[in-house]
Amino acid sequence: MIEITPKIVREHGLSEDEYGRIKELMGRAPNYVELGIFSVMWSEHCSYKSTRAHLRRLPTTGPQVIQGPGENAGVVDIGDGDAVVFKMESHNHPSFIEPYQGAATGVGGIMRDVFTMGARPVAMMNALRFGAPDHPKTRHLVAGVVSGIGGYGNCMGVPTVGGEVNFHAAYNGNILVNAMCVGVARTDKIFKSAAEGAGNPVVYIGSKTGRDGIHGATMASAEFNEDSEEKRPTVQVGDPFTEKLLLEACLELMATDAIIAIQDMGAAGLTSSSAEMGSKGGSGIELDLDHVPQREANMTAYDMMLSESQERMLAVLKPGREAEAERIFKKWELDFAVIGITTNTGRLIVKHKGEVVADMPVHALSEDAPVYQRPFTHRTPAAALGPDDFDSSKPIADSLVKMMSSADLASRRWVWEQYDHSVMADTVQAPGGDAAVVRVHGTNKALAISTDVTPRYVRADPFEGGKQAVAECWRNLSAVGATPLAVTDNLNFGNPERAETMGEIVGAIDGIAAACIALGFPVVSGNCSLYNETNGEPILPTPAIGGVGLIRDVTRTASVALKRFGDVLLLIGDTKGHLGQSIYLREIDGREAGSAPPVDLTHEKRNGDFVRGLIEAGRVDTVHDVSDGGLLVAVTEMALAGNIGASVALPVGVKKVPFLFGEDQGRYVLSVPAADLDRIRAEARAAKVSCVDIGRVLNTPFVEAASASVSLAVLRKGHESFLPQLMRAPS
Repeated sequence: MIEITPKIVREHGLSEDEYGRIKELMGRAPNYVELGIFSVMWSEHCSYKSTRAHLRRLPTTGPQVIQGPGENAGVVDIGDGDAVVFKMESHNHPSFIEPYQGAATGVGGIMRDVFTMGARPVAMMNALRFGAPDHPKTRHLVAGVVSGIGGYGNCMGVPTVGGEVNFHAAYNGNILVNAMCVGVARTDKIFKSAAEGAGNPVVYIGSKTGRDGIHGATMASAEFNEDSEEKRPTVQVGDPFTEKLLLEACLELMATDAIIAIQDMGAAGLTSSSAEMGSKGGSGIELDLDHVPQREANMTAYDMMLSESQERMLAVLKPGREAEAERIFKKWELDFAVIGITTNTGRLIVKHKGEVVADMPVHALSEDAPVYQRPFTHRTPAAALGPDDFDSSKPIADSLVKMMSSADLASRRWVWEQYDHSVMADTVQAPGGDAAVVRVHGTNKALAISTDVTPRYVRADPFEGGKQAVAECWRNLSAVGATPLAVTDNLNFGNPERAETMGEIVGAIDGIAAACIALGFPVVSGNCSLYNETNGEPILPTPAIGGVGLIRDVTRTASVALKRFGDVLLLIGDTKGHLGQSIYLREIDGREAGSAPPVDLTHEKRNGDFVRGLIEAGRVDTVHDVSDGGLLVAVTEMALAGNIGASVALPVGVKKVPFLFGEDQGRYVLSVPAADLDRIRAEARAAKVSCVDIGRVLNTPFVEAASASVSLAVLRKGHESFLPQLMRAPS
């Protein structure tokens, strides 16, 4: 047996104090296998030891919530006995080291989290952040990640219906790959992971165990440095064809009443699944690794317990149902083995080759993991820009063309055309709009899905940036006519041991909590990904929000594309011309400066409820929220989507640049028939909603504003060319 030295403890990512606590909980020093088990279970990736105390402030309940955080995924009631099951998770570190497999296995892992709950996955989303477009690694990373997402999702036959792709130099050394899966289940067929009771068989199902992914959770809980490329062996390798079989086999078994508990073998593999199932169920688990299906020779107990090989599940069955379950999995050509039994000891006991190689209390691995109150400092939010603290001399037409061609605003068509977004034949609105819309199969209702965060806002003011991420997600769902139901979050930050980074985390969580409470938009699942930095350089703070909403009548939705000549363009929400941290300031002024735009949650809710009411009543079918780039960019995106021109008129006395390009929050552009204009205005006044006539839909192919006119052809050329040019092979 390997001797445990201080060096080996450090190599396992454990501090001296943590090792002392382990010895105290064990009543002795751990052996090498036990040390490995503790190292992954107490890693930041698995234990959330830096954030758990703060995450408790998030609202997690509501009349629609069936299952909040603590399970594989969140579950929300959508009526008629149906539930939506969803979660978002990161695969950041693996995707930087090996972009194809890192992204692919991120997709596979989040799908397993959803179908483990008894849901059939119906949609995938992703939120991707890459380094500067001109960085030498960016093209390689974009190509690998997009290909990995498409390769896995397309093979699984689950549509990838939207997401985000952004570029910033802060991600040069540490990209972000956040994957979200949404599934549908029956409310009376939700499966959980608590392994209750003693004497129940513990079964292994899926693929064989190999050595890939060992210490993946530990690697994901550490900073990168110049040696990160050497961590390639810690990246898992996925097989979507096996996962498709696993999905169908699990759903078939779930149609019986044989399952007591079931859990995906995700981060930390067999270790986390067994320990967490035992801890949640208040039981113990005894495993015999001699029965674990293995694809490599001479695997040790350490290898098997820490492997993160993909497409594997652990389940606890009712006694006597093993043969029935085995028949199902053999039919689907998957491995099946009884590898253990539940006990009443409260301990995880692991046997290998006839010997006990680990014997530890399950609560020590999960409930007793460290919870840190790390020191944090709230830096002063960035100062607001003065009324003339920007360059207003550039021609509006030139500024618009440059912005629409920029990395942040250019079309993502090159990305989403590599994803099958129409498989399953229920996708109502494809990528490119405010939110994806997917019909609940066989019904007249639909789910709307969006992922959102503006990292530059969070860096300028973590609290307001956290609020804005939630508010924009809520707004995108409302813009298609959906009632927002709940969110999943993916909190991506740097090293929490740095007080300023920890201050960003705390501020963002508080902002998210404030917005979710005000909007009735609870957090039902999520993921924390910390230590996203390289050689001490952190990423932008990126608390991604994934939201799901319900459309009760799929025939009454709105999309961004302008549809009718002569329609009036209405701007809902107040415009003060906030240019701090705006795309205009970055692309035209060459600066990242100023304060984040404030989010008035009362106005946000009032405006969204008003817009949604018009869509649900069938009176408005064209809506776009105003976000990055401001009002003129939003109108231009609507014109390009519909291939119809539009004009924007400036109200008397306003400055053109702040009005056209300011990024004030809580705003929507509506295209409405002129005949309904007066009625909508009157209803807006009654609802205390700002509603301003700002333009018309034209019968000419131009976007016009402030005496400027740009053809749709010119705008489209720049807008559509950025990504194809970036990804073109060097000559």
